[in-house]
Amino acid sequence: MPIADSQRRGAIVLLSILILIFAIRLALNPRTIDDRRPTATPGANQLADTLDPNIASAAELAAIPDLGEKRAEAIIAFRDNFQLRHPGRPAFVRITDLEQISGIGAATAENVEPYLRFPKEPHE
Repeated sequence: MPIADSQRRGAIVLLSILILIFAIRLALNPRTIDDRRPTATPGANQLADTLDPNIASAAELAAIPDLGEKRAEAIIAFRDNFQLRHPGRPAFVRITDLEQISGIGAATAENVEPYLRFPKEPHE
């Protein structure tokens, strides 16, 4: 059964009204999800300067954005184990050394680099 011209016009008018209503509602009440990640953790404002991961506490490391408590504890465990095997040598002499820790990849290392400092010269 074919649709009459008057029915077609009526459907177009109704559809236009619905689209207009939705457009007005969207303009007056936009709802979007911010895809940016938070730039700081609650304890990040406590960081006065950069930290040396070879001597920082777990609490200090956990305050770094993108690290958190579990990764901070993993850094401490790795550092302690490294120092048992290599007394007198720092476990971390460059940012890429953190990538040896499970859960820390290149992206995380890059994100935390501004918060860390390393020894001036690697110990051999």
